[in-house]
Amino acid sequence: MALTTGIVGLPNVGKSTLFNAITKAGAESANYPFCTIEPNVGVVDVPDERLTKLANLINPQKVIPTACQFVDIAGLVKGASQGEGLGNKFLSHIREVDAILHVVRCFEDDNITHVSGKVDPASDMATIQLELILSDMETVEKRLDRVSRQAKTGEKAAVQEHALLSKVLTTLQDEKPARMTEVSDDEFLQLKTYNLLTMKDVLYVANVSEDEVASADENPYVQQVKEIAKTEGAGVVTISAQVEAEIAELDGEEREMFLEELGLQSSGLDRLINEAYRLLGLITFFTAGEKEVRAWTIRRGTKAPQAGAVIHTDFERGFIRAEIVGYDAMISSGGFVGAKEKGLMRLEGKEYVVQDGDIITFRFNV
Repeated sequence: MALTTGIVGLPNVGKSTLFNAITKAGAESANYPFCTIEPNVGVVDVPDERLTKLANLINPQKVIPTACQFVDIAGLVKGASQGEGLGNKFLSHIREVDAILHVVRCFEDDNITHVSGKVDPASDMATIQLELILSDMETVEKRLDRVSRQAKTGEKAAVQEHALLSKVLTTLQDEKPARMTEVSDDEFLQLKTYNLLTMKDVLYVANVSEDEVASADENPYVQQVKEIAKTEGAGVVTISAQVEAEIAELDGEEREMFLEELGLQSSGLDRLINEAYRLLGLITFFTAGEKEVRAWTIRRGTKAPQAGAVIHTDFERGFIRAEIVGYDAMISSGGFVGAKEKGLMRLEGKEYVVQDGDIITFRFNV
């Protein structure tokens, strides 16, 4: 599974600049609202030094990283849930992504127009949050109307669903995202089936100016974003879209030197992806052989047969066993042969829960 993230935010906060920088896809970026109408899509290789080290160890014909898909969605304005601006299109595009990257402007620049006339992260965040909530309220109310008629007959499933929807509606009416509703595990699974916008995990991207990137924690706008995100259980990554645009033009040593000059250990792209993985509970496992060394993305807690299905459905359907070597064991042993000689290769069955960094050979028969 490739992680799909939608980049959202008010017009002119730096969404398309960021998208261009991290994907090098050349999406249009300009200083006027609704520059982005149809969503631009870019696929980026997920950086993982473990893949590089495995490839150096095994020397395969091909090296294939896992990928992250970024979708640059049109800027949202107040009233989008009622169709203002490009509201309905915007909201429909958000429904298709796994997570939301909400870009928030945290810099002053008189040359870049702000849609509401001033830089105010709290107001910007609230504007988009409210539009998503209003859209979800409409979805929940329509569903409640249908379920209410069934619940009146005493149908158990309908009564339970009515109770769940009522709880969610109360949360939304309090102007809180649906994901903040207190629910049981079973209710959570039911809630996910409604594909509510505010059930999606959110990663706030605090976009600062180029000269503030090394001291972003001192930026009062960034502090504001972090405080609000904390109340929602959302993540925050601070970047400069302009700096990312410059990094995108560099390779190898030049890139490393530039990051060092800025006092950064990694690029904004690396931090965005790592935080998105953490937020969504995603991990990486590997397959390795002479033909290819490849990374695969799965959700934490996935069992071996289901992990195999990410490669091919036959791996799950005819699953026999999985031969597992942990990443550290593979590197320290110098490869599969060394790992096997040291007893570090394990045979696991259908109930094995795949761990981050596992190198797996699937045995199956169909």
